[in-house]
Amino acid sequence: MRQKSWCGKCAPAAVVLVLLGLLLFSAASALAEPVPLRRMVDLALKHATAAAIAAADEDHAAAAYRELRDSFIPQLSTGASLGWSYGFPLSLEGAAPSLFNLNAQSPLWHFELRDFLSAARAENAAASLRKKDQREQVIQDTVLNYVELHKWEQRLARLKEAELDAQKYQQDVGDRIKEGIDSELEGTKARLSAARIYLHITEAEGAADVLREHLAKLTGLSASDIQTEDSIPALPEVAAEENDASVDSNPAIQASVEHARAQYLIAKGDHKSWRPSIDFGMQYAVLSKFNHYQNYFQPGSFKRNNATIGGVIRFPFLSAPQRARAQAADADALKAKKQAEAARDQLSEQVLRLRRSVTQMQAARDVAELEYEIAQKNIAAMRTRMENSTANLHDLEDAETQASEKFIALQDVNFEVQRSQVALMRATGGLESWALETK
Repeated sequence: MRQKSWCGKCAPAAVVLVLLGLLLFSAASALAEPVPLRRMVDLALKHATAAAIAAADEDHAAAAYRELRDSFIPQLSTGASLGWSYGFPLSLEGAAPSLFNLNAQSPLWHFELRDFLSAARAENAAASLRKKDQREQVIQDTVLNYVELHKWEQRLARLKEAELDAQKYQQDVGDRIKEGIDSELEGTKARLSAARIYLHITEAEGAADVLREHLAKLTGLSASDIQTEDSIPALPEVAAEENDASVDSNPAIQASVEHARAQYLIAKGDHKSWRPSIDFGMQYAVLSKFNHYQNYFQPGSFKRNNATIGGVIRFPFLSAPQRARAQAADADALKAKKQAEAARDQLSEQVLRLRRSVTQMQAARDVAELEYEIAQKNIAAMRTRMENSTANLHDLEDAETQASEKFIALQDVNFEVQRSQVALMRATGGLESWALETK
């Protein structure tokens, strides 16, 4: 709990404590070197877990594509098929018993493999686009947390000054109460004003600590080392058009389109599985004598070294499971297509909503700026009136309190404008180039 009561003797001590707190706060701030926004974004892109997961997904998709592509290269295997035989030597797992064998096989002509290869290439492209989208998500997360932390740091510095003024005001009111100028009610009001400032301070400190912890997890820095500076680039002007063609260039939309194309190619390949196929095959084997091959061949016709090379032609004509698989692939392709369309429609609506939000928040910011300007001028007017003895200490305190509240409101509106503009850049493109801009 904060102080429960104030008196004239304890107020000076409180002022000294506040001054010491300000000195300690300044010393701690001096120890932590401010980190510019660009460096924070660079660190987040290298360290963020989500970006690493997206990169792993891209590597997996690339490996799946290479697996299909390299299936056209003959696969070689060597070994031996040793075993005891009774009567004519039968095969062991499809190969004659032999001291040494060499096998090679690969698809030579498969209609469906071409489509499956194209589908894998499309999925690889989709994974790359999802990685780009996740990269922009990391940038957006870092930028918004940095901007918000900068807001709270500025507010906290101003509140520390206001707290010092509030302690001085309490001391003055206490003196006026002793002199019989003010009532005890005014002393209670002074304590309430200080309590409100302390409430804002605890709110700012708590929010700043949470944001620093989140940025620490994003960037790998220590939370105590994170301090912002005025390195946020100027936000670009928002275009007025409603239908933005840049929605189609959004990496998330492009990824969904590529995924839909991959599903369509898979379904197309499944339907081609009914067509004839040709496979290449080759086998070389050194047969043993203890299996008694020579007993089953004409004298002199047995060869220990044997080789076969050629092609295997298949004509599939009946496969109920394959037909069902093709139908399931058709359903998946239709689902992916509709999901891509829904994602584009949703993003288009989001862009329109963000544009209108930015316009509205900019208007609210203009109002907040004017209200803060009026509050500042009101303070100057109160000081003049105090010099002319037409206003008292309480009038000045009320004006300063009102100006402090207007400053907080202006900060909040400014952050909402920045949040909407950053989200809009994320949706329409340009966020990364803006965030990594050298100031």
